[in-house]
Amino acid sequence: MKHPRKPRLAAAGALVLCLLCAGPALSQPAPLPEGYTLENPITPAYLRKNLRRDRPRLIMTPETVRMLREKTQSDPVVRNVYQAVRRNAEQVRAKPLLERKLTGRRLLGVSRDMLHRMNVLGAVYLLEKDRAALERINDELLAVAAFQDWNPAHFLDVAEMSMAVALAVDWVGRDLPPATLQQAKQALIAKGLRPSFPPTGDPGWATTNNNWNQVCHGGMIAAAIAVADDEPELAARTIRRALDGLPYAMKEYGPDGVYPEGPTYWGYGTAFTVLTASMLQSALGSDFGLAASPGFLESADFLMMSTAPSGGYFNFADSGDRRGDAGDFTLAWFAAETGNRTYFERERFLSPPEEMGTLARHAGAGLVWLAQFAERAEKNPPLAWKGEGHNPIVVFRGGPDDPRRYYFAGKGGRGSTNHGNMDAGSFVFEIDGVRWSLDPGNQSYNELESAGFDLWGRCQQCRRWTLLTKNNYGHSTLTVNDSLHRVDGFAPLARFDAGPQPTASFDLTPVFEGGLAGARRTFTKESDRSLLIEDTLTLSDASRSVTWQMMTTAEVIPTANGAVLRQDGRELRLEILAPAGVAVSVVSLDPPPLALDRRIERLKRLEIRIPAWHLKASDPAIRVRLAAP
Repeated sequence: MKHPRKPRLAAAGALVLCLLCAGPALSQPAPLPEGYTLENPITPAYLRKNLRRDRPRLIMTPETVRMLREKTQSDPVVRNVYQAVRRNAEQVRAKPLLERKLTGRRLLGVSRDMLHRMNVLGAVYLLEKDRAALERINDELLAVAAFQDWNPAHFLDVAEMSMAVALAVDWVGRDLPPATLQQAKQALIAKGLRPSFPPTGDPGWATTNNNWNQVCHGGMIAAAIAVADDEPELAARTIRRALDGLPYAMKEYGPDGVYPEGPTYWGYGTAFTVLTASMLQSALGSDFGLAASPGFLESADFLMMSTAPSGGYFNFADSGDRRGDAGDFTLAWFAAETGNRTYFERERFLSPPEEMGTLARHAGAGLVWLAQFAERAEKNPPLAWKGEGHNPIVVFRGGPDDPRRYYFAGKGGRGSTNHGNMDAGSFVFEIDGVRWSLDPGNQSYNELESAGFDLWGRCQQCRRWTLLTKNNYGHSTLTVNDSLHRVDGFAPLARFDAGPQPTASFDLTPVFEGGLAGARRTFTKESDRSLLIEDTLTLSDASRSVTWQMMTTAEVIPTANGAVLRQDGRELRLEILAPAGVAVSVVSLDPPPLALDRRIERLKRLEIRIPAWHLKASDPAIRVRLAAP
């Protein structure tokens, strides 16, 4: 069967920037919900009185350095990770110095590399006084300080570079040549802090509600503290702006910890938030309530629940397929903050150092969090979990001893959420370590932008929705009248029951406005080997067809009442319980419909296409069971 015909799209114009890719201009931010404002006493006088006098003071302090030196000898986890840090530092010294080379419109790769380099080299120097590490830090600082700018047109680049330079200045500045220290501080001011205050007022990212807010404020706070002794007015203004602006991003974690941009961007935004909280705490003695923002500590559960037994993510929004190293050190902060052993992934950190590869770019800071962990509790993740908010999700899973490794995750939400897709009602399903229903995940931004593709517009007719990774044709959900979902239609979690047979329902009615009068999708974990999906529909005069979809890479063999799926030596049965008289068809998506689509080997869309008249003639509901033998 052919790919569903898409609505005619408006001609592409200039690149429309999304909330991720450029801080939006906001005239007046909406009021903050109760509980999200932060204490904000910051003035130059406050900094003069409260800023830590001795150095280092950004996460690393004289006390934590002494603790790390002791724990690299006595604690097997810290010792092992530090050996990996040393290996990373040795590899950095074998590389050429960084150059100002943009990838597309981004310097972000260079800035991130600099942050990694300063973390590993700085940690080695602090712990061992390694002169080779100090000399390389000196050379790296002189190189990036000489860049004409740090690419303020894409301010994430400035933020990450500023944090890198600030950590180096703070951690080893006293031992650098005075000329290098002066050049680095001047670069922080001229290429970091001052461009963050445009003539028109605060930049859009200052009060936006996504990862730009967290990353940019974090980088600017680091720079402000690094130059506070020289520029107290500028430093106070910067930190005061951050404490006013950060709550607009922090409120997205409420009420249950779900990060609306998905688990990969949780790793990005949350990493910079914990860096920020740690820097404020170490330098000023308080994080001003940042870590206590409602839902924030619970977001560690969100990351764990979004990770299947196979290691694959529930990769909704613009998430990658699997969890990387970046989340490891971030979870270590949550372990240190809460004392919860579940967040302290001991076995991950005991991998042979030579197998740990390039560590996360905040690995030096992560050493501190690992060393600070002291077990006070063990909070095992539940077997059925819900997280509400702007992109609500539910997860059902097997217990720690489940031989079938059951994992289901489904979602509601809306397409116009930051990094959102037309995926309300979609789900992933694993059993026996095999992912049977999948999400197509994300694809390279730069490749799309280099082809002139308008990736970031989120209007109903925007080009973003022509991609399988973004539209409903590429997700395991419903499609009505072969049409796109309503981009602004929000599908809330309508019911959740964590009982013996966990059940969750999403109200999809707003997603199908104009095509259905009502739609509710219910997921039930019937047993440790089966999942029931029930779609209760209310048809309208405009209803012509409903297509039940499941994305899979399995071999699909249609049967009289469904299909048999085979993959990796395993088998799954799909049984159509209602309506009667319909069948499974398969649409191959390898190769994909568009040249710019992400290619996934053996990808296909399993469909049950049902004319509206067929549903009207019976109970207007679709019931499908997925069961392993």
